[in-house]
Amino acid sequence: MTDPRRAGNPLWIAYEYVAMVIGLGSLAIICIGWLPFALIFNPLLSRARGQRWGRYMIMDGFQTYLNVLSRFCACRFDLSELDQLRGEGPLILAANHPSLLDAVLVVSRLPNAVCVMKASLMDNILFGAAARLARYIRNNNPLEMILSAREELQGGAHLVIFPEGTRTVNFPIDPCSPSTALIAGRTGIPVQTLLIEYSVPYLGKAWPLWKRPALPLHCRIRLGRRFPAPASAAGLTRELDGYFREELGRKSTHSTITS
Repeated sequence: MTDPRRAGNPLWIAYEYVAMVIGLGSLAIICIGWLPFALIFNPLLSRARGQRWGRYMIMDGFQTYLNVLSRFCACRFDLSELDQLRGEGPLILAANHPSLLDAVLVVSRLPNAVCVMKASLMDNILFGAAARLARYIRNNNPLEMILSAREELQGGAHLVIFPEGTRTVNFPIDPCSPSTALIAGRTGIPVQTLLIEYSVPYLGKAWPLWKRPALPLHCRIRLGRRFPAPASAAGLTRELDGYFREELGRKSTHSTITS
């Protein structure tokens, strides 16, 4: 939450606009910088090598981006709990989705993360080539999505998925789709929940891209409950929905989070 002593201060408002330009500009520069290499490497490298390099470079690029936000844009990120997952085997990482930054935060700490992405993002000129090199998964065909997810999990990856399917509209969380539970049931891999909390819902559904941020911005990701692979996809979907509502409802994503 913005310090009330700064609220309405013209200099602070100007800084928030500058920080917005720095944040959006630095992400665009990082993506454009990697774009030609991703385009070249995609047909040249083997699937395994391209995937490994693609995921590492996305992680490194997102780490750089978050460092820029921390140093110059009054953003504070507490992502330390994600580090506990780095040495673990395959997991389905199911997170709530309050902001456009969510996947950036998660992937920045996990070198073998693969995201389930909207097809429109896979075809986006800034993100598409990098996502395809890293072998991210399209979500537009349910059967292909499940089969691709199973292949990645069998290879030891961390599968990042947002059960809501899109950014949250009705806080604390929108209804969960059955896709997460279906993947867990087909693969036998447990579902590790991630609880993402922001001081303000920056870049959420109701926060336009060009609306200045309310700084300082605080974000934290907590490891939630781990659910075993289900016998019933419908049952796990209900459990995930109820769990997220209970946990996130205890402390609204709109409340202050201290770093």
